[in-house]
Amino acid sequence: MTTQAPAPLHWKLVIDAADPHTQADFWAAALHYTAEDNSALIEQLLSLGALSGEATVEYHGRLAFRDLIAVRHPDDPYDPQSGTGLGRRLLFQRVPEPKTGKNRLHLDLHPGPDRHAEEVSRLEALGARLLREVAEPSGQWTVLADPEDNEFCVH
Repeated sequence: MTTQAPAPLHWKLVIDAADPHTQADFWAAALHYTAEDNSALIEQLLSLGALSGEATVEYHGRLAFRDLIAVRHPDDPYDPQSGTGLGRRLLFQRVPEPKTGKNRLHLDLHPGPDRHAEEVSRLEALGARLLREVAEPSGQWTVLADPEDNEFCVH
């Protein structure tokens, strides 16, 4: 009797934010991702009375949830009825409290050694802030902060 291994779990990384839409714009540009378009789902929920107008905002000319938005890899599948990605995603959710300490989790971006400096400059132009350059026996990388001071690295 053989036991079939369970299917891998689908996941997304959820990031607390004061302004989820600004964070989505930064990270969509930083990763060359696409901001999800949930407007069809939102319009359906509004028409059913399951969502109030106060729970929505206009985002790039379309309806979006006020307190959350995700960005997804443009090549990954998504549900066309809801606009929700089914692959690599970052979801930004509004929280009332500010960031108070060092990240316990962060993204590492790997543009390749020939594009490292160019990528750091591009990210700074998008609104990232240089925190430090690291050179250790295990390697070299740059530590940056996104517009809400979440740290991430470029290797």
